[in-house]
Amino acid sequence: MRFIISVALTLGLAVLAPFAAMAQKLPLNELSGYLNKLQTAQGEFTQINDDGSISTGTILIKRPGKVRFEYNPPETALVVAGSNTVVIYDKKSNQPPETYPLSRTPLSIILAKQVDLGRAKMVTGHNYDGTATTVTAQDPEHPEYGNIQLKFTANPVELRQWIINDGNGGQTTVILGNLKKGGNIPNSKFDISRATVNR
Repeated sequence: MRFIISVALTLGLAVLAPFAAMAQKLPLNELSGYLNKLQTAQGEFTQINDDGSISTGTILIKRPGKVRFEYNPPETALVVAGSNTVVIYDKKSNQPPETYPLSRTPLSIILAKQVDLGRAKMVTGHNYDGTATTVTAQDPEHPEYGNIQLKFTANPVELRQWIINDGNGGQTTVILGNLKKGGNIPNSKFDISRATVNR
């Protein structure tokens, strides 16, 4: 169940392109612009859970406010964010789905209608390791909700990974494969009342 709880607070590092080493630290306004232009996307992901286990699946993103994690077997979890709520379904569990306000998770930062990483006190870290730019961000009004570390490569700018540090000390890493951007993703994929039906 610890795995399921950590997923709720998640909402990826693919193999980094060799030429990325020649890049510089990406400025916050450029990264905000990239996220704001990222309206829809889908692709594969690998998740490293707080207990060290690894899960894989497909992610669907539709900004603002919507994301869906479909996990590959043997996992039975489905995580959907929509209507300002994150819902976690577990087919193996006899318990009702777990729900959390999206605003209480660090994912709300990248799913916001208008991302502004330059907002006062939002960014607590902005580093470059020679390969990628890492930005650590949190809700300045609610730092107790945890933070998100976003890893970007350049040429072109791409979000490759994020790490969710939740308010309970848990950590979940999501490594993104190549995201297919654009296209239409039906809103029904993010309908939290129908999510179990659409599995």
